[in-house]
Amino acid sequence: QVQVVESGGGLVQAGGSLRLSCTASGPIFKRYAMEWYRQAPGKEREFVAAIAWSGGTTSYADSVKGRTTISRDNAKNTVYLQMNSLKPEDTAIYYCNALISIGAGIDPTRYWGQGTQVTVSS
Repeated sequence: QVQVVESGGGLVQAGGSLRLSCTASGPIFKRYAMEWYRQAPGKEREFVAAIAWSGGTTSYADSVKGRTTISRDNAKNTVYLQMNSLKPEDTAIYYCNALISIGAGIDPTRYWGQGTQVTVSS
């Protein structure tokens, strides 16, 4: 079974930085993309950033653009989210998902991790 695990969350002061990691493992035939979302208390889950596994094309939400970089390490099957100049409004649970196919001819499925808490104090 495919597993997606996030790490790297924590408590940081406003203006600080954090790097989140996300690793997908298991019976993976092909990776298509990986994404980060976040969900603040009382709010809906929102898109943060995405990266295509082949070619590395990236996209970002306007709210984090210029402060955040998504990258991947093919050898480690890991995606990173480097967040700088953090603001209190960045406080949320950050979730990673991986769009993966587990076999030839099998449509890709989006697998989600359990999330990692990021808290930014003012």
